[in-house]
Amino acid sequence: MEREFDRKIVLEDGSVYYGYGFGSMKDVICEIVFNTSMAGYQEIVSDPSYTYQMVVMTYPLIGNYGITDDDFETKVPTIGALVVRDYNDMPSNFRYTKTLSELMAENNIPGIYGVDTRKLTRSIRDFGSRKAIITDAAANDEYVLSLLGGTEIPHDAVKKGSSKKKWYSRTSNHKFNVVAIDCGIKLNIIRSLNRRGCNVTVVPYNTTAEEIKFMKPDGLFLSNGPGDPEDVPELIETVRSLLGTMPIFGICLGHQIISLAYGAKTYKLKFGHRGGNHPVKNLETGKIEITSQNHSYAVDEKSVEKTPLEVTHINLLDGTVEGAENKADKVFSVQYHPESAPGPEDSGYLFDKFIDIMKEAGENA
Repeated sequence: MEREFDRKIVLEDGSVYYGYGFGSMKDVICEIVFNTSMAGYQEIVSDPSYTYQMVVMTYPLIGNYGITDDDFETKVPTIGALVVRDYNDMPSNFRYTKTLSELMAENNIPGIYGVDTRKLTRSIRDFGSRKAIITDAAANDEYVLSLLGGTEIPHDAVKKGSSKKKWYSRTSNHKFNVVAIDCGIKLNIIRSLNRRGCNVTVVPYNTTAEEIKFMKPDGLFLSNGPGDPEDVPELIETVRSLLGTMPIFGICLGHQIISLAYGAKTYKLKFGHRGGNHPVKNLETGKIEITSQNHSYAVDEKSVEKTPLEVTHINLLDGTVEGAENKADKVFSVQYHPESAPGPEDSGYLFDKFIDIMKEAGENA
């Protein structure tokens, strides 16, 4: 006898997708998005950039290798929910310490499987990201739609994903001291800096420019993070006051914050970029990099022309801005994730570039 569906997804347009629950069984309203990565679900679930988002995995087999202690991107996952086609609750991996469902239940994250994820992904692609709810299969659709219509996705995603106090990640025989502003920083970014001889001081997103200057860092790093960059105007002002005072490197949300600090504009994409196979062209070298991406917003190219920034990278799928730089100020940023986790490692050279800029700045000080 076929098992009856016990959970469902309802979208703002009234479409319904039935499935089976795993992880937490709570109801949740989020922005629904999709990710095309074929591996790395643990890194995706633990990426703070997915705060308040319901992620549809286009790869159908999820949970196969369980959860391992060494592959987290944050200590406390804040993803809104996870939607998959086939969920495997019996992992085959000598490193695994718990199942994906156990991790999600521990962190109160709902999941649903058995869903037609191809149909759902096409809907997001064609009509854009929008609000959706995971609820009981028997819930009244009219009531659920009224609940969806009356609920706004919170605008405090960066506050939720950022650390609440300063913390440190040090390495032996360090060469540089870096302050990293945490908007929802991925741990592999910190690992990437540590491996290159950087002691990293991680500070909350609302740390002031004066506090950062007092630490006398060799460079400033602006992290990835969730939501609309214009939701953190205090951070934009902080960065604006630090431009030209020290080398600055930004990734993802950090890229958008830097662009806004210089006077450029950002806008929301129809369904965003999320996956591990996005081709990006480096305009300086002409090389194509296959990149890991996760963002809903992009920098408006026309607005960049009115700033001191120069566009350095473009997305070959839709022509959007993927990188910018002001060489005179020793400031550069990219929209994608050179630290990967998950994804390709074509762009790790950007961390080396940051090291070189800090070294040059130190020699010329």
